[in-house]
Amino acid sequence: MQPYQILLLIAAYFGVLFLISFFSSRAGSNAEFFRANRQSPWFIVAFGMIGASLSGVTFISLPGTVTTDSFSYFQVVLGYTVGYAVIGLVLLPLYYRLNLTSIYSYLNSRFGNYSYKTGASFFLLSRIVGSSFRLFLVANVLQLILFDGLGIPYYATVTVTIFLIWLYTFRSGIKTVVWTDTLQTLFMLLALGVTLVVLSDELGVSGAGMINYLSDTGLTQIFFFEDWKSSHHFIKQFVSGAFIAIVMTGLDQDMMQKNLTCRNLKDAQKNMFSFTIVLTIVNMMFLILGVLLTQYADLNGIDAIKDDLFPAIATSGELGMGVAILFVLGLIAAAYSSADGTLTALTTSFSLDILEIEKHYNEEKQIKIRKQIHIAISILMILVMLIFKYAIADKSVINKLFEFAGYTYGPLLGLYTLGLFTKWKIKDKLVPLVAIMAPILSYVISINSLNWFGFEFGFFILILNGALTFLGLVLIRRKHH
Repeated sequence: MQPYQILLLIAAYFGVLFLISFFSSRAGSNAEFFRANRQSPWFIVAFGMIGASLSGVTFISLPGTVTTDSFSYFQVVLGYTVGYAVIGLVLLPLYYRLNLTSIYSYLNSRFGNYSYKTGASFFLLSRIVGSSFRLFLVANVLQLILFDGLGIPYYATVTVTIFLIWLYTFRSGIKTVVWTDTLQTLFMLLALGVTLVVLSDELGVSGAGMINYLSDTGLTQIFFFEDWKSSHHFIKQFVSGAFIAIVMTGLDQDMMQKNLTCRNLKDAQKNMFSFTIVLTIVNMMFLILGVLLTQYADLNGIDAIKDDLFPAIATSGELGMGVAILFVLGLIAAAYSSADGTLTALTTSFSLDILEIEKHYNEEKQIKIRKQIHIAISILMILVMLIFKYAIADKSVINKLFEFAGYTYGPLLGLYTLGLFTKWKIKDKLVPLVAIMAPILSYVISINSLNWFGFEFGFFILILNGALTFLGLVLIRRKHH
């Protein structure tokens, strides 16, 4: 594809987003920005959440993992289904019963102000690092295939990108995001579906023969029970999947804010359960795509592996212009579907949890402050992405930072577990100390775990971190008088 064609695609894409923003934003009130007036149709939310859950990391990376890891990732996906069931049956009823806008205000009523501020701060920290990282991955691909050739520097790309996202979310926040997410999911699934069909055709595989073809490649093993020390072991991946879903969806303001825009609990649960089924199928399709891409690359002597596999084949033009266009659209959608929701969720959490604007100001002043925070967080995301690029250009360090975002969810897991499943009260003032110590201890255990126990934690680090937080909270619990 020529650079000007890609530019035209991006312009057309944002044109559609601005149209959606124009039609979905009415008053620009806080009720609209934070809660979408609790009027979102559940099936729209469910469909949009698929795109938000996949992100650019899945879109680019997942097909490339098949060569080395077979279908082992599907063990994690099966774990997700358990986690999503817990969200639908335990967390959503709680959030709706307490009529929450920010899910962290639950910690205030359960433990006190220090716990509340700690929970919200850990969310803000992990989301800024995690989302900037996801956007950075995709911005890098766009920079390589497009902007470098046009002589546009990286900092300009990033600044314009975030500015455009700010522009279509600043009036109605979550109300707009619920609808733009739907468009973004549509493009991702179209890219996935069309590429699958075209590749099957190229490889001469028909629908009926697909299962035999896949199993003959030897790349489709899902379950791994042999080596318990391996990070691919079924128990490790399944249990981790369940916990990852609970914390990164159920205890995450970005994902839950969309759920809480549904009209009532029943609608939100319908959304959660239908989303689970579709997401499971979509992940399997991405893995199948990985097998077909690998086979196609082998047959045609294409030298691309891992993260380069899907982009190299899709944009080469050999599968036709349609696939190339849809891939670029899917890529853009993957980048922005997590960024726009994040910008809105961070604005919501900082406004309601840290500054508590609904307690202190009238509606007019609240809107003014909210808009200022929205701008400040946009600038902060630009800065974090520039730091990734220029100050720590070392890829392995950046990957470590993404893992760091995993560490920051542990304290939330510990706090909510204690809150939901015990009646204990704790010494609220000591909570920040526990929440800082648990990730540090987890890190020390994790880097030495191979030497100490001959065991790799992998995704399990989240559970260790949550358990250490829980233990710390038990140690600071109040003795009954």
